[in-house]
Amino acid sequence: MYIQKQEFRPGFNDYLRSDAGVGREINMDVQLLILERDDTIRIEEPEKEMAILLFEGTADAALDGQTRRISRQDTFRDGAWCIHICAGTPVVLQAREHCELYIQKTANERTFPSRIYGPDDVQTVEAGNNGELDGTMRRYIRTFFDYSNAPYSNMVLGEVQNFPGRWSSYPPHHHPQPEVYFYRFDKPQGFGAGFANGEIYKTGHNGLLVIQSQFHSQVCAPGYPMIYAWGIRHLPGDPWDKTRIDDEEHTWLLGCTDGMYRK
Repeated sequence: MYIQKQEFRPGFNDYLRSDAGVGREINMDVQLLILERDDTIRIEEPEKEMAILLFEGTADAALDGQTRRISRQDTFRDGAWCIHICAGTPVVLQAREHCELYIQKTANERTFPSRIYGPDDVQTVEAGNNGELDGTMRRYIRTFFDYSNAPYSNMVLGEVQNFPGRWSSYPPHHHPQPEVYFYRFDKPQGFGAGFANGEIYKTGHNGLLVIQSQFHSQVCAPGYPMIYAWGIRHLPGDPWDKTRIDDEEHTWLLGCTDGMYRK
């Protein structure tokens, strides 16, 4: 399933709800929060943990008695800020300029310390940078929290920087846990293609791909850099622990250095 929105209003713009439609299968809420300069909003979820990823803008975030300024010109030039909040814990955001923030929530009965992840806290891996396929699947994979550093969470959140004309989530792979991709391009007309659920979707700025099954991979058009937030919902008794099942038909690509695949 793919959701592309064209119009947005200040406040919460819903993409998925865990109590309706395909959101029940994914078991997560996904929203885009838009704040204007001097807007102040208090957010608290009594039964759900929540992650807030800043796409662009500057805001002051008050959490557990402390206030921290988070700022990002855009997803391409600045490091990422992510707030991970325990159910029942309020956070107050005061916008200092126009802000756009990705929101992801899911039910969680556990109590854990809420945290703000800054650019220096993000786990970053450069993948596809060892000469594989002439660098056509080189990308940066950033992880804010997953099972390795937040085993108390019921979800995972990160982002991928996909270079123009190149691939990511490649070779095609899958895992039992459901996943979503929320796309951002450096220009609103930017586009790419998302392969998931046995379908091919044209992806665009502020679009959401809901990955329910089967192998998935991504590509973006030349000239249009892409970053997408990736969120995974752990399954009961089966958390996503960097689980990756590659499509056997294409695993030969993993051993290809420059020029080998032309033979």
